[in-house]
Amino acid sequence: MTKTKKRKSTTSVSPNRLEKKLKKSRRQEQIDKDNNDESLNLHRLGPAPASTSSLVQRLPSTRESDKIQSMKTSWINKQRVLIFSSRGISYLGRYVMKNLRSIMAHSKSEPKAELRKNFSVLNEIAELRNCNKILFFDMKKKRDLYLWMASVPDGPTVKFLVENLHTMEELKLTGNCLRGSRPLLSFDTKFDDEPHWKLIKELLTQIFGTPKSHPKSQPFIDHVLTFTLIDNKIWLRNYQIVEENGSLAEIGPRFVLNLHCIFEKSFSGMLIYENPLYVAPNLKRHIAKEQASQKYKQRIYQKLSYEQKKPEESFPYDKTDEIFQTPAQPSDNDDDDDDDSE
Repeated sequence: MTKTKKRKSTTSVSPNRLEKKLKKSRRQEQIDKDNNDESLNLHRLGPAPASTSSLVQRLPSTRESDKIQSMKTSWINKQRVLIFSSRGISYLGRYVMKNLRSIMAHSKSEPKAELRKNFSVLNEIAELRNCNKILFFDMKKKRDLYLWMASVPDGPTVKFLVENLHTMEELKLTGNCLRGSRPLLSFDTKFDDEPHWKLIKELLTQIFGTPKSHPKSQPFIDHVLTFTLIDNKIWLRNYQIVEENGSLAEIGPRFVLNLHCIFEKSFSGMLIYENPLYVAPNLKRHIAKEQASQKYKQRIYQKLSYEQKKPEESFPYDKTDEIFQTPAQPSDNDDDDDDDSE
């Protein structure tokens, strides 16, 4: 039988690994040396006085700011707002939409949608973009801008007519704020008077309030969004907090929301409220056109009345009045003058 000789296993250590081990051992020796020096110093100083021993508190080895906070505990409010518009929107509406995206860190954008009447498709778009709120700008007749606010998928949906648009780019709006900072939301006390205004207040809070610890937000509050009710319309303003004493400077954008109606679900469902004071812009233009045409109608009426009152003859004329009128005869003095001239 042939005997097989077993080879001795030789372990070869790489120089990089040796260097790591040496560094680790030196580091451990340095830590032990520091601990020994600290214990010697404490032994020399002796025990702390009884009066101050209860007040002395050993600081933790790590600071609270160094701890990595988990997103599960800090970022709880997962509101995401989808802001987009239909085709045919004006340049002013497009710039206002861009301004809203810049001040809302929790917003997302979407290309223009080509819709006519089927608004239920917007729910599918929001679901694909992982959003639960929608701000949809819709332009009608290239002059009337409507804003749809909806909570996906359960609703409600609020329709507004947008009036008096002003953007951030206007020179008279001198305020400024940090991009992505969280705003303070200020509401008028009239929002608590009626149920439909309470519903709109809650919807505005969820849409315009930037969630705490959002990944794209900044941990600062340097501007205020105010919602004021005047003449049954919502006036939206954005102000910068300039100083701690409360002085403000307007940033923009600014616009007025005229409430039209409220639907029960997201772009569907029954109509639960309709504003009785709402006047359609078509009707406003019709009334203005009628008022402008009143001048023309009044001028035509005056002309007709003048024609009716105008007499057929400008002055009464009777031919018999000329009977006693004889032509003038030349006098003798005139004949003498003629002879002298000859």
